[in-house]
Amino acid sequence: MGLATMGVAENLPTYYFAWSLIGIAMAAGLYDAAFSTLGRLLGEGARTSITGLTLLGGFASTLGWPAMAAMEEWLGWRGTCLCMAAVHLLIGLPVHALMIPSSAKQPVRPVITGNGHTTRTPRQASGLFLLIGMMLTVLALVVSSVSVHLLDALKQLGIATAVALAIGMVIGPAQVAARIAEFSVGRNLHPTWSARVGVLLCLFGVGLLIAGKPWLSFVAIVLYGAGNGILTIARGTLPLALFGAQGYGSRMGLLARPILIAQACGPILAALVLDTFGPAPMLSVLCCLLMICVVISFRLPASSHPTA
Repeated sequence: MGLATMGVAENLPTYYFAWSLIGIAMAAGLYDAAFSTLGRLLGEGARTSITGLTLLGGFASTLGWPAMAAMEEWLGWRGTCLCMAAVHLLIGLPVHALMIPSSAKQPVRPVITGNGHTTRTPRQASGLFLLIGMMLTVLALVVSSVSVHLLDALKQLGIATAVALAIGMVIGPAQVAARIAEFSVGRNLHPTWSARVGVLLCLFGVGLLIAGKPWLSFVAIVLYGAGNGILTIARGTLPLALFGAQGYGSRMGLLARPILIAQACGPILAALVLDTFGPAPMLSVLCCLLMICVVISFRLPASSHPTA
């Protein structure tokens, strides 16, 4: 509906309304909903599927942007929007409606009982959930800020526009490479350790960008992209590993709410810092936020949830 509305928009309010519809659809149909669905269908065995899903998703922009650019040359931007709307209607909707099994809604279990080895009280479980939510929310703020302002920050650091674009293009392949490593080598690593590795890689990557050297910026973006790729997986697997499959979809929904708010606010706040103080202070603030995430990640347990 959003893409179709955009394709026929004749004024700015209609265009904004179309983007609003697309934003609602993205909140309801991207990774959070997909992770919840896999957790509901596969339970605690969903980690491999979540990793595989993000691995395929990593190619979305790599394949989608050139395809849409080609369609725009052929059909114009309005025709491209209508064509993508038709793809959603004729391919995406039947896949979701006919090929994904349904089941009864699973309630959240507020009390997690132990198996004789580990027991969490409701207060401990709530505290652990709050820590995960804080870490993922701060990460979302950082990632959204970098996504929007990376090119401007690099150019203000003195890096030529063409080089800055080349640096930005490294993020996608780095994400895919990290997800392949997670899928193969890191599949036996507890998601808490995956999250720690991902946060540290992002921290080192953003920190190296401050130097403003082109060759070092390539290294920095490889580290940052790899860390972000791992953290996308951890966003789905960490709650599953620490709390189990029961109520997983509801927990993902609770986590998504502050994450989406952070994604909306992050670029605006980062823009204020960038315009007022420059790129180095903005990157330094992002490093401080990532340090908070590092501290939180090392407070998370690296063991599975208690078994009921």
